[in-house]
Amino acid sequence: MSSLFARHRHSTLALATAVAAGALLTTGLTAGHATADVTARPPLPGAPVLLSDTARTALIQEQQRTAAGTAERIGLGAKEKLVVKDVVKDHDGSVHTRYERTYEGLPVLGGDLVVHRAPSGATEGVTRATTAALKVASVTPKVGAAQAERQALGAAEDAGSSRATADAAPRKVIWAADGKPVLAYETVVGGLQEDGTPNELHVVTDAATGAELHRYQGIETGSGKSLYSGTVTLGTTKSGSTYQLYDTARGGHKTYNLARKTSGTGTLFTDADDVWGTGAASSSSTDQTAAVDAAYGAQTTWDFYKSTFGRSGIKNDGKAAYSRVHYGSNYVNAFWSDSCFCMTYGDGSGNTHPLTSLDVAGHEMSHGVTSNTAGLNYSGESGGLNEATSDIFGTGVEFYANNAADKGDYLVGEEIDINGDGTPLRYMDKPSKDGASKDYWSSGLGGVDVHYSSGPANHFFFLLAEGSGARTVNGVSYNSPTANGSTVTGIGRAKALQIWYKALTTYMTSTTNYKGARTATLSAASDLYGATSTEYKTVAAAWTAINVN
Repeated sequence: MSSLFARHRHSTLALATAVAAGALLTTGLTAGHATADVTARPPLPGAPVLLSDTARTALIQEQQRTAAGTAERIGLGAKEKLVVKDVVKDHDGSVHTRYERTYEGLPVLGGDLVVHRAPSGATEGVTRATTAALKVASVTPKVGAAQAERQALGAAEDAGSSRATADAAPRKVIWAADGKPVLAYETVVGGLQEDGTPNELHVVTDAATGAELHRYQGIETGSGKSLYSGTVTLGTTKSGSTYQLYDTARGGHKTYNLARKTSGTGTLFTDADDVWGTGAASSSSTDQTAAVDAAYGAQTTWDFYKSTFGRSGIKNDGKAAYSRVHYGSNYVNAFWSDSCFCMTYGDGSGNTHPLTSLDVAGHEMSHGVTSNTAGLNYSGESGGLNEATSDIFGTGVEFYANNAADKGDYLVGEEIDINGDGTPLRYMDKPSKDGASKDYWSSGLGGVDVHYSSGPANHFFFLLAEGSGARTVNGVSYNSPTANGSTVTGIGRAKALQIWYKALTTYMTSTTNYKGARTATLSAASDLYGATSTEYKTVAAAWTAINVN
C-alpha cells in the first residue's frame, strides 16, 4: 500500500487512485456517457504499441512457452525458472519481456529481470534487479515459520499497528534484493496502521538466523481534498430504472460507498436521474460529490495512460480497478492497495474534506502501474523513485485533464491543503521548499523516508521538462536550481513523460536506484529519440544537475 503523505511525517504521498470512470457531474448537471479521449501518439520507433487484449495475451503466452530456452540463453542455473509478468512491444518490433524468477520452486524477491529482443528476435540485452549468482546452500530453513511470524507481528506493533495479525502463514522465498541470495520467510501482517490505514506490512526474515532482512509497507496511500474539478462528465450505466456509477467504456470501473466502514467493498453508487453530487462539501456518509471526484479521477487517469502511452488500464489488460469513498471517520488520507486492486479515499478532517483531488487520484493509481511494471521496492532509493513516479504521472494526469478549475502544475497535492496554510504537499521545481524533501542526490539518500527521497527524481523531471531557472507555467511561478550551477534547457513535458514511462516499463527493476534510473532513462531516450539527440543529452544534463553522475 502507498500513501500520499508521510503519516506523522514518516509516510509518503502516494496518490494512486484508480482512474477509470467518466464522471457524470459534480454540481447538478446531467452527464452523458463519456467515451475515452484517445489521441494518436507520435509513431516513435521505440514507443510501445497499444496491443489488444487478445494480442497481449498471445504474446505473453508465447514468451512463457519459450521461457525455459530464454533462461538457458541468458545463463540461468538449472534450478531457476522464469515466469512472464509483462510484455511490451515497440513500434519497431522490439519486444521487452519482464520476468519473475523462481529457485527450486521458491519465488525470488529481487530476482526480476527484463529481456530485450530485437525485431529479428535476437536477444539484445538483459536488465537485472541483481547480478549476483542465484545459489543458496539449502532450501531447508533452520528457523521455524512461527518464529518469523512472531517477529513480523512485533515489527508491526512497534510501528504502531493495531489488531496486527498475519494474513497467511509465512511463505518461504529467496531474498536476493540486497545482493547475496539467502533463504528467507516473507510474512504479511494485516490489521490497521496507527492512523487507521489498512496494514500490509511485509517482513522478510532470514530462515537461517532469524534476523530481519527487510520490511516495507504494501499499502500505498495518498491525501487530498475533493471538489476541485467543477462540473464534469461521467461514464455511467443504466440498470432498470436507476443509473450506476459504473463506467463500461473504461474497463468497468465502479465507485462504491463504504459509508464510514474500514473493510469490504461497500455499496455501488446509484442515482435516479443520472445527475450526481452537488459540488459542495458534506459530512454525510452517503454524499455523492466525493464519489463524483473519485470516478472523475479514475476516468481521467485511464484516459491519460491510454492516450499518452497506449496503456490500457493499470495492468495494461483492459480491466479497471475500482474506487471506494467514505472510508472510516475523519480519515485524512487515501491509498492504493494491490491486494484489492482498488483505490480508497477518506473524508478528511470533520468528514468534510474528501481526499479525492485529481493529482492525488493520478498519483495513487500510478502506484498500481509501478507495481505491475518495474515493481520498485518501497524502501531505500528505489522507494523514492517509486514515489516520484507517482508524483510525475499524477502531474501528467493533471496537465492532461486541462481542467480550468484545477490547472496543471508542478505542485503535488496543492488542492488538498494538508498543511492548513494553502501550501502544497510537495514542489517539483525545488523539493526542499516543503521543509523535508531533498533537492539533490547524496550517498545517504537511501536512509531518508521515501516521500522525501523522491525529491531528487521530481527535481530531475522538472529540469528535463521545463529547465532550470525562473519561469511561469499556467500562472504558477517556479525557480529551479542545479547542484552544479549549470543551465538546463527543458525538452517539454510530453517528451519527458515518454522517457520516464519507457524507462519504468522497459529498463527499471525492483531494485533500481538513482544511478540505475539515470541509466534506464538514457536507454529510454536513446530508444525514443536516438543516442545523439538533444533529448538524450538533456536527460544526462538533468541527472548531472541533481548530482547523479
